Amino acid sequence: MRVDFTALFRTLADWTDAAERSDGQAGEALLAMTRALVRFDDMVIFAYRDKARPIDLFSTFDADDYHVFVTLYQVGPYLLDPFYHTARAGRAGVFRMRELAPDRFFSSEYYRTYYSQTRLAEELGFFVPAGDGVTVVVSLMRREKTGAFPAAEFALLGDAEPFVAAFVRQAWSGLAERFALAGQGRGRRSEPVSAADKVWRKLNLTDREASIIELVLQGHSSESIGLKLDISTGTVKVHRRNVYRKLGISSQIQLLSIYLKNLQA
Repeated sequence: MRVDFTALFRTLADWTDAAERSDGQAGEALLAMTRALVRFDDMVIFAYRDKARPIDLFSTFDADDYHVFVTLYQVGPYLLDPFYHTARAGRAGVFRMRELAPDRFFSSEYYRTYYSQTRLAEELGFFVPAGDGVTVVVSLMRREKTGAFPAAEFALLGDAEPFVAAFVRQAWSGLAERFALAGQGRGRRSEPVSAADKVWRKLNLTDREASIIELVLQGHSSESIGLKLDISTGTVKVHRRNVYRKLGISSQIQLLSIYLKNLQA
């Protein structure tokens, strides 16, 4: 795709002239600028902070897709999303989903039950730490009919990343206050309890069991979980068997069903 410099500079000029900018105006400006660089089908911008429910800042979806990508996502699937965990880690840059996904992500029940509904060929994100523990993620999506981002376009987005980061920080300052107003600010004495934490407590899982089961649902293999938690693969498998027995289940699809059901309870 040829870079549309005319559209890019026109959008920059309009943005510079604007006095006040809403989330929608900022999103539309960033959409126009990135579309002048590369081809993609949809954009969604989320703000993440700690374990709080992410704030939807901007998206291009129709009503049906908004339900899948935003409404349903915010109910609980975000807790299993590689983008969410990368944002919580405070990483900065532009990354493809497949770079961040666990080793068994694309064969996990989360992928089959939720992520496959998105019908995406590829998703990539600009990760922008915005201060006060907030990270903004600008996701660019290409549907199956469009195909994955070519290497040259991904490289171009990498070159544009410093500008995108500066734009995001200017357009969306003060997000920590918005989390606080939504009742999701950090407590003075402790980190907020996430919806997932509440589920594990309700199901009477130990902290170790909960840690392992979260990683299972995210798409990590037993080997990957062992490496992350610095325990043996055999120990991981023992804990998994114990959890399955405790919950009276025998498969990951049943585990995910119980998890999602309790998230929405």
